[in-house]
Parts: sequence; C-alpha cells; structure tokens
Amino acid sequence: MRRGFYLKLALQNMAKNKRTCLPYLFTCICSVMMYYFMSFLTLNPGMEQMPSGQNVQSIMRLGTGVITIFSLIFLFYTNSFLMKRRKKELGLYNILGMEKKHIGWVLFWETLVNAVISLILGLLLGILGSKLIFLFLLRLLDLPVTFGFFISVQSIRATVFLFGGIFLLSFFNNLWQISRADPVELLRGGNVGEKEPKTRWFLALAGISCLGGGYWIAVTTESVLAALPYFFVAVVLVMAGTYCLFVAVSVAVLKLLRSWKGFYYQTEHFTAISGMIYRMKQNAVGLANICILSTGVLLMISTTVCLFIGREAIVAGRYPREVSVAAHGIDEAAFERSQEIESQVLAQWDLKQENVVTCRSVQMIAWDQGNDLVGLTGDGDFLEKMEKIVGVAFIPLEDYNACMGEERTLEPGEVLFFTNKKGMDGRSELSIDGERWTVAEELDTFFTEKKVGSPMINTYYLVVDSVETLKRLTESDAVSEDIIYQKDYDLTGDPEVFEEAEEQLSQQLAPLAEDPAYIQVGGRERNRRSFYSTYGGLFFLGIFLGLLFLMATVLIIYYKQLSEGYEDRQRFEIMQKVGMSKREVRRSISSQILIVFFLPLVTAVVHIGFAFPLMRRLLALMNLYDTRLFAGCTLATIGCFALVYAAIYVLTARTYYRIVNERYY
Repeated sequence: MRRGFYLKLALQNMAKNKRTCLPYLFTCICSVMMYYFMSFLTLNPGMEQMPSGQNVQSIMRLGTGVITIFSLIFLFYTNSFLMKRRKKELGLYNILGMEKKHIGWVLFWETLVNAVISLILGLLLGILGSKLIFLFLLRLLDLPVTFGFFISVQSIRATVFLFGGIFLLSFFNNLWQISRADPVELLRGGNVGEKEPKTRWFLALAGISCLGGGYWIAVTTESVLAALPYFFVAVVLVMAGTYCLFVAVSVAVLKLLRSWKGFYYQTEHFTAISGMIYRMKQNAVGLANICILSTGVLLMISTTVCLFIGREAIVAGRYPREVSVAAHGIDEAAFERSQEIESQVLAQWDLKQENVVTCRSVQMIAWDQGNDLVGLTGDGDFLEKMEKIVGVAFIPLEDYNACMGEERTLEPGEVLFFTNKKGMDGRSELSIDGERWTVAEELDTFFTEKKVGSPMINTYYLVVDSVETLKRLTESDAVSEDIIYQKDYDLTGDPEVFEEAEEQLSQQLAPLAEDPAYIQVGGRERNRRSFYSTYGGLFFLGIFLGLLFLMATVLIIYYKQLSEGYEDRQRFEIMQKVGMSKREVRRSISSQILIVFFLPLVTAVVHIGFAFPLMRRLLALMNLYDTRLFAGCTLATIGCFALVYAAIYVLTARTYYRIVNERYY
C-alpha cells in the first residue's frame, strides 16, 4: 500500500469517531498534565528548603503513586470501551480485504497519534501551569511566595516513560484482541446482545454479607487505634459488596419488580426494566466503578477540607498551652535546674510564663479488662488487645491540689479517677497488676486533659495519696521506671519570637539528661508550621485527586450513556412501530436513565453515612475531635457533588437523546 496510507486512514477514523475519541484524548492529556504536576512538586528543589518540606514531599510522592496506578487502570478501561465501539468498523475493513496486519498498522498509527498529542499537550500544559500550582500549594501551606521558574527534566522523563508504556500496552492489548477475533465476530462485536442474566443468589448474599460486614466494622469500631487497620478491611469489604450489589443484587431487584405486575406493566416501566435486566451484566461493573469513584471523591474531599479548616483547632488541642516540657531520666535537682534555664532563656527574649502547670507522674500502657488493668510489658500482644488498650498515669495528690487550687485528702489505697473520654466511667474500684485501688471520686475535669468523644487513646488519670506511693509504683515492671516531670505554661510577650525562644529552650535543656530524647520540648509556635504543612498538603492532595476521580466519573458516565444510546436506537424504533408514541419513548428513556444514573450516587451517599463513625475516629488519630465540623464538611461536599452530578446527568442525557434521535424519530 502507498506510503502514508495507514496514517491517513487512522486520522480519518479518529475524525469520524470524534464523539468517542476526543473525550479519551482529553482524558489522556489531563492525566499527563496532572502526573507532571505531582511529580514536579515531589522533585521541586524549593520544597526541600521549606519548613516541613519533607512532609509535603512525602504527601506528594503518595499522590504520584496514586495517579500512576489510576492512569494505568483507567486508560486501559476507556481504551477497552473504544475498541468495543470500533469492532464493527474494523471487521468491515477485514471483510473488504484488509489483513489483520494492515488493521494492526492502522491501530499503531492511531495509538501513536494519541500518544504524541497527549504527551506534547499534557507536558506543555503541565510545564506552563506548574508554577501556578506551586504558588497555590504555598498559599495553602501559609508559606512565603518564591520567585523563579523551574522545569523538571526528571519529571518529563518519568511522564514520557509512564504514559509511553501505557499507550504501548494498550496497543498490544488491542492487537491481541484483533488477532483472536474472526471477521464476523468483529462485524457483530459492537452489537452483541446480552442474554438475560441469571439470578445468582449466592453472589447476591455474598454482596449483602460483605456490605453488612463493612458497615458493621465502620459503626462498631470504638478504639481510635484500631480504626486504621479496620478501615482498610472495611474498604475491601464495601468495594467487594458494591460490585456484588450491582452485578447480582440489582438483577434480583429488577426481576422482583418485573414480577410486580401492577408496576411492571406500565409503559415507562416496562421498557426501562426489561432493558436494564438484559444489559445489567455489562452495566454492573460500570455502575459499581461510578459508585466507588464517587465514594472516593466524597471521602477525600470531606476529610481533607475538614482537616484544613480545623488545623488551628488541632494545634490548640495538641498543645493546650504554648510550651510543654516533659523530662524523664533526670532527678529532682536536674528538674529544678531545668526551670532555672527556662527562666534565663525566656528572660533573654523578654518573655514571661503564665498559667503554669507542674506535675510529676509515672505512666504505663495497660489492657482494660473491666475493673482489672493488666500492664503490657512488650510481650507482642499489643495488636490483639488494641481495642482495649489504655494509657494510665499516676499523679501525686499534692501536685493535683497545687494545679487545681484544691485541698483534697486521700487515704492510702484510695485514688481520684479521671478519663479523657466523654461519659462517666462509673468505676468504684480498680485492680492494677493485682494491686487493689478504691475510687474515692470520679472527676469531671482535670488540669491536663479535656473530655472528647473519641480520644486517640483512652487515658486514665489516677491521683494517688503521696509522692512515696508514686515512687513505689516505679518498681513495677509494667510501669515506667522513671518519674516524668511535666511543666506546661503559656507565654506573654512578642509572639514573633516565640518559635525562636522555644527552639533555644530545647537546645539548652537537652544536655541535662544522659539521652537528649529524654527531655522533650513541645512548642505551639514551633510545631504550628509542621501541622499547617501536613494538613495543607493533604488538602491539596485531596482536592487534586478528587478532581482526577471526578474526571474519571464523568468519562465513565459519558461513555456509558454513549454506549446505551447506540444500543437503544433500534429497540426504541421497534417500540414505535408497535404503537409507542414519542412522548412515551421519552418518558421511558427518562425513567431508565434516572434509575440507573442516580443509583450509584445514592449508594455512595449510603456508604458515606455508614463510614462516618469510622472516619471520625480516623480524624481523631490526627487530633481532630470536632464532629460537627466533619459533619458539616461531609454534608457540604455531598451537596456540591450532587449538583455537579446532576449537571453531568443533564449533559450526558442530552447526548443519549441525540443519539437515539439520530435515525429513528
């Protein structure tokens, strides 16, 4: 054949199939651009010079990995749809005399053109927009704007390698499909009907069981520490249950509706339900994908927005006072020396202490068995007992009275009891490693903690009668060997110098202990930048990946409507020939589209509702305990997503109507 024939034919095919090819090309361009953005932020040398830049780079590296996996799976998925729509056309070429190797050359040029356009435009848009994205990230992190323009050659190489590989694999996959199919199969490939699927009750029960198991884990998990490992188990169960729900449960429900004669034998219901039953096998996976992507978008955006909005509350909750000094492995004299050093350092910066709280304590990690607390001594059973793990802190009465301004008294063996979890515990006595303690009173307030709904770890504060009792407790294997000296206070003075003063204080206190790690200085200003960087980076990643998943959702919906439109044209022509009016056809189409289109959204909202308790506990791991804020962010995200989803419905429904109208009415 003449030189350039295959390229010319490939370009003509792409032009004739622009309704399907252009959205795919647009998706490829956006995927290339977004991957370059994320890789650029990961490798940008300016990130290393930012405060907590390594944390942000780790978050961006995670985003790069997600986009890599997503691009590989999603571009394969959309390419398979294109091949299904093209089989009739390629089969016609084969029947007219073109050999499969000639068709392979046409597919090669089509893939090459797509790859070249996607990489050139995607990288060009990525390079031009990279500075804007970087400035947006700096704004989110509350960092000063830097000048200069940087092009990451390493990111360009990685982008070309990744997407070049994806296009190459797609080409070989298309070639393999063509080589295995005979011309008649290719000619009929785009119009192969579906047999009525059987009602697979076992799969339906498995789906309901998986969903029920995932929901049960999400609702019943109480321990914040157990929330993270259980979260991944719940995600797997809900994903498996979602696929089974649409593959098997939907067929069972549709057949039950068909058996309901009063409902089924209505014009708009008859055609919609019968059509969905016969096509549900191929629709199910697409609907499940839309549902899972929608759930992912809602979860990512709602949680990251909540963390971003609540970051100041997180900092304040993590550091109730401006400075917190915790020292162990030192004696009383060293602790007094540390207070002298604090006074000297703060005086240099013209700062003063106020709201000072000083106390001594010994601590342990225990397994709560009701009224018995069993100390964990590193015997490897931590994960097994995670849901019942509690922290226990013993504090002498004289320190408690000094901090609270009270004059309580206790008998030997008596304790004052406080837990940081909301709701009274109601214990009258405790056994700790075999030693019995009588709870003289359960306290509502405490000087170091506030009650929260789901603390990261339940902590029991036990006020004992004397310092001598505290020292005796250090002899237990389960209790920390050293007394911990804790001092928290606020600062008055120029806030601009707080961070530098806290840093100097940390450096000068460290030599007091044999191991510098034994003296920890936590400062609110000193750590605020780290919190802002982490949660700002997560917010950026959530919005970025949310938009990526939303783009995928839109494309899947578009292709689904496109595919069903082509398949429904002949069916509705037949319906008109047997007496169905245009108005009845449109009502039937609307009924079918509304049921199928909004089913994934409704299911996704149900998933979010059941996931809410577990996500609230996961946020507690990040020191965010504001349930109202999370609920507000979740509802706002669902509302905004529903509006976008409705707009997608309007646009894709028009495409569906236009396709069905093209030939028949």
